[in-house]
Amino acid sequence: MTHTEKATDLGKDFSKPDELAAIRREGLVKKVCPHVLQASIEIIEDILRRQDEDGGYIRLDTADSAETEKIQTVMKSVNRQNRFRKNVHELLLASDRKIGFIQFDIRRFKIINDLYGEKFGDEVLFFIRDRLGELCNDRQFFLNLRSDVFIVVTEYDTEQDLMGFVRRIEEAAALFKNVRLQFAFGVYFVDDKEMEIRQMEDRAAMARTAAKENAVSNVIFYKEQFKEFLYTRKFIEENMRTAIAEKQFKMYLQPKYSISRNRIVGAEALVRWMHPERGMIYPNDFIPVIEENGFIKMVDYYIWEEASRFIRKCADIGIEDCPVSVNVSRHHLRDTEFVHVLINDIKKQQIDKSLLELEITETANDEQIGQMAMRLKIDGFTLLMDDFGSGYSSLNVLLETPFDVIKLDKKFMDNMMASGKGKLILEHTVSMARELGLGLLAEGVETKEQVDILGKIGCDNVQGYYFARPMPQEDFFDLLKKDRGIK
Repeated sequence: MTHTEKATDLGKDFSKPDELAAIRREGLVKKVCPHVLQASIEIIEDILRRQDEDGGYIRLDTADSAETEKIQTVMKSVNRQNRFRKNVHELLLASDRKIGFIQFDIRRFKIINDLYGEKFGDEVLFFIRDRLGELCNDRQFFLNLRSDVFIVVTEYDTEQDLMGFVRRIEEAAALFKNVRLQFAFGVYFVDDKEMEIRQMEDRAAMARTAAKENAVSNVIFYKEQFKEFLYTRKFIEENMRTAIAEKQFKMYLQPKYSISRNRIVGAEALVRWMHPERGMIYPNDFIPVIEENGFIKMVDYYIWEEASRFIRKCADIGIEDCPVSVNVSRHHLRDTEFVHVLINDIKKQQIDKSLLELEITETANDEQIGQMAMRLKIDGFTLLMDDFGSGYSSLNVLLETPFDVIKLDKKFMDNMMASGKGKLILEHTVSMARELGLGLLAEGVETKEQVDILGKIGCDNVQGYYFARPMPQEDFFDLLKKDRGIK
């Protein structure tokens, strides 16, 4: 069988791990894969490598023009990455100077896209590529890795020289059409030139991630401690599917209280990961990873099902006034699949839709998310705006999205209570919510002073450590029965 005939008879799906493994084992290449855009870059690199080795090519004459254009775009991107890594490899072998990897991205690039449009965002990226092209000589290589993430590999003699180059990049790309751009830089000084290039990129990426979270400096150098982050990420990615299958993810519930009645008025469903060997893995460790790779959908679906089952359990003993709120991430709001999942959970448990509340994190203006929120409202769901006060357009979102309840973010609360002016702003926020007919819930309430102030200005519903920490659902069930006087 020829190479082309193999491709014709492939009949396997690149997006499924078992079929992908078969493809790699058999060395097959499909002419047009319907999942090619979702397949990993590594697969496409394998295809291109085989093209070079076998002298073959992928035919696109059976695809429509849109699909052809998308595939060609991906292929061009892969070719650029291959050329970049080939040049870097040759530089590492040939240079007797020190080598540094600089990776950077644009702070709040999503906000720029939201405010000015994706076309403007694309123009920003082209602008940065042009500036890098002007700055870099023939022994300095750069690549737009993805979206707003760039990498530059350069020779240097001293750390001061390298820092000077970083600052020149920053200055050259600081302003585009009167929009000031800010960057987060991660730098890795190569200490082993025989290390795989991808590992060097990973180290620069870890430093960049640290720079994004650093309030003091926007340039961070890689440290060995970052390896732990890489190991943790790898562990999470390798174990997350098993965790779902074996029900290692657990639903915890944090009570919501009425100050005036000193009574539980609801709960928020949270997720914890109880690993059989590592023990408790906290959300701060695994949520960012599964949000990035899209697995957050599966975890959310599991928690929604658990929350619906818990609401049914409460109803069976006569408690039907304790709604449970669940998180709906941006990943869900891009399509309608999640709506069917929610409705199926509700129908299966035969619970009132009002008892499963939906929390949506405040975002900058996003028409698609606004439309989806409106559909949820029309479908009869109660919508809570999570983290109000932490973003950039809280008031606009209130006007444009049909929320029923706003949750005051903990940091917003802390900032507002730190001064007389802040307390006045908080009081007016509560008054505004009341006039708009919105419910209000204060998060992160930890002190008696906060409780007294909130009660005084009319924010009655609260959630935080002062009243109760998140707890296993069994413990919350016992607490709720006690609160309702049920033995």
